Amino acid sequence: MNPGVVYAFSAFVIWGLFPIYFKALHSISAMEMLAHRMAWSMVFLLVVMTIRHQWRWLAPVLSNRRQLARFTASAVLLSSNWLIYIWAVNDGRIVEASLGYFINPLVNVLFGMAFLHERLRRVQWVAVILAAAGVLWLTWVNGQPPWISLALALTFGGYGLLRKTAHLGALEGLTLETMLLCPLAAAYLAIAGTHGASGFADASFGVKVLLIAAGPITAIPLLLFAAGARRIPLSMLGLIQYITPTLQLLIGVVIYQEAFGHDRLIGYGAIWAALAVYSLESAWRARQLRA
Repeated sequence: MNPGVVYAFSAFVIWGLFPIYFKALHSISAMEMLAHRMAWSMVFLLVVMTIRHQWRWLAPVLSNRRQLARFTASAVLLSSNWLIYIWAVNDGRIVEASLGYFINPLVNVLFGMAFLHERLRRVQWVAVILAAAGVLWLTWVNGQPPWISLALALTFGGYGLLRKTAHLGALEGLTLETMLLCPLAAAYLAIAGTHGASGFADASFGVKVLLIAAGPITAIPLLLFAAGARRIPLSMLGLIQYITPTLQLLIGVVIYQEAFGHDRLIGYGAIWAALAVYSLESAWRARQLRA
């Protein structure tokens, strides 16, 4: 088997299992969990970058204000995405959160059209219209738009757009983003600790271990994803990525017994149909181009 498939599959499976990890930390607030995730990610990334002797990129980037501004924006979008997702999981909205990552590929298509002047092919327009119909149906059924799903899709889509136009690799980019926001995370944890508002101090040993493990748990799937993306076609990567929201949806419905009635199934069905149309068209086009 192509090792790239194994790397990409492993990354998306780990991301798909995240609801179980965050549920195990339900005693910690979403904001504190995010701060720990950023702080311990920084520790882990510092160790990895030092072992690899991979610091030459840092000085040129720090002297480039435009690059710093771009990565600051991407760091804010990524941390916002994390915060919304952590809150949604612990508020019993895993199913709604999974929808955001089903919608995300189509948001990427729209962002490519709006900001990178990419043209949508006819079949891609069909996929976008189907997805929009699914979102409208869910809005009508619930009496309000699926805000969590849309917020997750838009923040991660915006993050992907900024990273697509950046000039750093996955590891270096994540390190810089974490470095930019880590002081805020450390300050939050220090203030919470001095005011007795930290859940970490009173947490069990197992919870403390899980919080400290947030560093490698955040970085390892991203490194696996980057390794996989370099080795397999983009069309194959696009199909494998649906493992993550599918696992999240199954975990929400099967393990945590979240509601998933017929009305919601119709809306999700329209979005799944859109993804099927989009993915099959992308795979067919990639095959034609190779031919």
